[in-house]
Amino acid sequence: MTMTWRTSRFLIDLSRPQVMGIVNVTPDSFSDGGTHASAQAALRHCEELVRQGADILDIGGESTRPGSPAVSLDDELARVIPVVREAVRFGVPLSIDTYKPEVMRVVLDFGADIVNDIWALRQPGALAVVAQHPSCGVCLMHMHRDPQTMQAAPMAGDVVPVVTEFLTVRAQALRDRQVAPSRIVLDPGIGFGKTVAQNFALLARQRELVAAGYPVLAGWSRKSSLGAATGIEAAGERMVPSVAAALLAVERGAAVVRVHDVRDTVAALAVWRAMCASGQQDSLQEETTT
Repeated sequence: MTMTWRTSRFLIDLSRPQVMGIVNVTPDSFSDGGTHASAQAALRHCEELVRQGADILDIGGESTRPGSPAVSLDDELARVIPVVREAVRFGVPLSIDTYKPEVMRVVLDFGADIVNDIWALRQPGALAVVAQHPSCGVCLMHMHRDPQTMQAAPMAGDVVPVVTEFLTVRAQALRDRQVAPSRIVLDPGIGFGKTVAQNFALLARQRELVAAGYPVLAGWSRKSSLGAATGIEAAGERMVPSVAAALLAVERGAAVVRVHDVRDTVAALAVWRAMCASGQQDSLQEETTT
């Protein structure tokens, strides 16, 4: 598996787990809708996330929570363009959470680095936009049905091989258009048309997706499955289970974790890295003494 992620302006080192900070420029996202809906508030949030240690910023102008209505092209562009135009100066890769090819094209022209698509480039024209760009990164996510109906009739059975096969096929569609594999990351789509048990199966068996040969992005932050497991109903109060899920995902091979609570996730990963470094040092000492 590649240990770097090629994007428009950056070659991201994936030998260290990357923390992607969420910036929702929306009035109705499930956890923080309306908090950063204006461009000024979103940019302040971007700056704060970078100060907290975010490696990547993920900017979205349309909520994809279960049952959320679609947003018009004009509205989405009006939300994200002012943020992208200024955020490119923050010195970190910018990911744009969108499935609309017109939005992809515009934000890439403004200097965005990554297209993060819940539809895995299945919307007409989306595959062509990424394939025609010389170097942007792309995250392909698995989603069952669509945001309006995905939880009304979730998937059935063992989802792990289904999700893995779907994402592998979508990645191959890009490679067939001469997109380098180093530009591709896969996201199993936690909460997007899966039951609680299926979401946790995707976490427990995440290495099966990692074995497909592409870096994996895990997006567990504040998801309802964490609420179901812990009894914490308010999404904004799920910081601890969100950090726990991020650590479990990293231990199972995730290269990127997409989170709301950047400072806490960065701190937890620092502890995890210290443990890993100590374990490696102990192994080296054992080798030199035997």
